[in-house]
Amino acid sequence: MNLETPKKFATLVAQARDVADQVFRPISRKYDKAEHAEPKELRMLASLLDGMNDGAPEAAGASTASKRQGQDGSAVRNGSNISTCLGIMELCRGDVGLLLAMPRQGLGNAAIAAVANEEQLARFKGRWAAMAITEPGCGSDSAAIRTTARRDGDDYILNGEKIYVTSGDRADSVVVWASLDPSLGRAAIKSFVVEKGTPGMSVTRLEKKLGIKASDTAAISFSDCRVPASNLLGNPDIDVKKGFAGVMETFDNTRPLVAAMAVGVASAALERTRELLRGRIGADYARPPLLLSQAEASLYRMEAEWEAARLLTLRAAWMADNRIPNSKEASMAKAQAGRVGNEITLQCVAIAGAIGYSEDELLEKWARDSKILDIFEGTQQIQLLIIARRLLGKSSAELK
Repeated sequence: MNLETPKKFATLVAQARDVADQVFRPISRKYDKAEHAEPKELRMLASLLDGMNDGAPEAAGASTASKRQGQDGSAVRNGSNISTCLGIMELCRGDVGLLLAMPRQGLGNAAIAAVANEEQLARFKGRWAAMAITEPGCGSDSAAIRTTARRDGDDYILNGEKIYVTSGDRADSVVVWASLDPSLGRAAIKSFVVEKGTPGMSVTRLEKKLGIKASDTAAISFSDCRVPASNLLGNPDIDVKKGFAGVMETFDNTRPLVAAMAVGVASAALERTRELLRGRIGADYARPPLLLSQAEASLYRMEAEWEAARLLTLRAAWMADNRIPNSKEASMAKAQAGRVGNEITLQCVAIAGAIGYSEDELLEKWARDSKILDIFEGTQQIQLLIIARRLLGKSSAELK
């Protein structure tokens, strides 16, 4: 594994870093204090990103992260999954909430990229898609979904409720997970693109949150919501043998992206803590830990954990680019990055003391923002369970 950033992505990484430093950070505190206010500054930025990504085989948007082969039928070595992760790492040095609020870059876009057919990819191109999985009675166990989709002629009729939908109010559409037949369990769960304004779909509330306040988080209800059958993503047939695997391919794409968010915000915290302590701690990695101050030893340990998270994230993305099954690796990246991202930001607040705890610095905000990255797209505990199943060759029924 080459540990250097591919040269062809150098410009993309530099541009993302500039956006983090010059666009996100200056308005970060503004939208942290004005929860539910739409960051209008992102509209122009989203348009610029669209222009950069238009026609580019290795772009930086969530909608380009997929395991699809190139047009010549061969897989690429470093493609859109790597480039998206690298871009996200840099942007989240600025602000995680603002990244999540970026138009047309929702997790639903990554879901569409993962399982949509070619006609659907073309039809939904340029739309901003949120993703709705979690329900009041269904958190980490996605297979326990109770939202239903009943076929009626050329449509499906959706009924149910979704909560904690990131960008659920602002997005153009929502990718909704629903069951075609609850009696068949996991195999009957499919994902549907429901466009904003569809009769029967309504946003019932916006959540007030600990962090990522620039991003709206909504509860959405579906009452006899009629959706065209052509909006069912991927294969409409229920394959009991394949089970939940089809729709779960979405997570193989999105979990490395969330891991990249955690890597980015942790990187910001480490950089800023070193700046605040400049002159009081060094960077002599040759000295034994016993001869270091507590602050130095803590920073070195956190840097090692951060580097492990970064490399696991890039490996999972690289595997997706090369069409290698990466379910275990995606969960490993998400588990490591989600955990250490939160630990690092909190520890940096502690090391910086009163400065880190005050609103004069973004350290305390990064600590609040980082917590969600260990929760959504599958909690820490769920990731460890998935990894154990893959390592032991156990099914979900055998290892709960």
